[in-house]
Parts: sequence; structure tokens; C-alpha cells
Amino acid sequence: MLSGCGVYDGSEIHEAVLTLLAIDRRGAEALICAPDMAQAHVINHVTGEPAPAESRNVLVESARIARGRIRDVTRVTAADIDALILPGGFGAAKNLCDFAFKGADCAVHPDIARLVREVHQAHKPIAAVCIAPVVIAKLLGLERPSLTIGTDSGTAAMVETMGARHVDCPVREFVVDRAHKLVTTPAYMLAGRISEAADGIDKCVEALLEMA
Repeated sequence: MLSGCGVYDGSEIHEAVLTLLAIDRRGAEALICAPDMAQAHVINHVTGEPAPAESRNVLVESARIARGRIRDVTRVTAADIDALILPGGFGAAKNLCDFAFKGADCAVHPDIARLVREVHQAHKPIAAVCIAPVVIAKLLGLERPSLTIGTDSGTAAMVETMGARHVDCPVREFVVDRAHKLVTTPAYMLAGRISEAADGIDKCVEALLEMA
């Protein structure tokens, strides 16, 4: 599930591509989806500043990463997939939910919430990368799942406030909650270089597919 195209206002592109590569290398097929909605805002990735005169669509931007092979999330159900993975990037915290603006008081986009809950209720595994575990914490927090966003104490505290159990995790590793069939890895919450993110994501995808 993608959330746009670009770390500051959409999916983190390295994380998305590394996830797709890890899936393909294991002989699995990726069904890519995203919500058909306007981004929360647009960020100029050269300056890091908002571009208030611009507007972009999450599905259209995500299609850049998917090379056009993408579905509106409303057209995806748990029956269509064996597992679900959410790469990170600020889009996960701005478009899939509004955690970036409201913290633990955030709300998850209803179409995203519907699919995540469907997959979980079907006892199919879910993985989340970087900041994306906050979506899982918000939706499944009452079940007290274990997950990680790395080692940032402030974000970890908000994850705990939403009900999840936060586990500190180094960048090249991952956390598995087998009881809830969840896998999470820090990626660019901690990564200083692409190889560090790649190692954690590769292990995360392997663990996800083993549970599928």
C-alpha cells in the first residue's frame, strides 16, 4: 500500500522500491494499491518547504512508483491478497492517516482502515516499515500488538499511547509479533544509508511471506 511519491509528502521511494524488490526476489507477486485522494499537502523536495499552490493525488503519484500497475484501494479486499505491507515515508503519516498532524489522536483514512482490518481479521500477515507502524498501532492498539518504529522515544511513546507495545529495534533488524501476525522494521526512521534500510526491509519481507 503506497501513500504517494516522495519521502516528505508520500511514500519513501527507496523503501517502496526495496520492498517491491524483496517481494519479487522471493517469487511473489505484488499487487500495488493506494487511496484515490488529494495529498495532505505538497512538499518541494529540493527545499523541504511546502508548496501551497500545488495539489497532487495520492493514487496518481503512487502510480509513478508502480509503473502504472496500481489499483485504487477501494478495489482491493483481503480475498485478493495473501499479505499486506505498508512502506513508510511521511505519506503514511499524512495521507494514510493524520498522525503527522495529530499524533496519538490521529484518524486513519477509512478505506485504509477497512483493508487493514479485513486482512487482520482474515488472519493474514501485515508488515509496516519506518513510520507506517503508527497506522497499525492506531487500528489494532486495543489488541496490544508489539511493533517498532526504531528507537525514537517520542514517537514510541505515542505508539504506546495508542495501545501498542513498542520494541526498540536496530536499523538492520525487524520485530515480529507472531500472535498478531505483524512484522515491522525501522528503515529510514534510523537508516543513514540505503543499504541499512535494505537489510531490514529484506528481512521484514521474508518474515512476512513466511507467515503468508
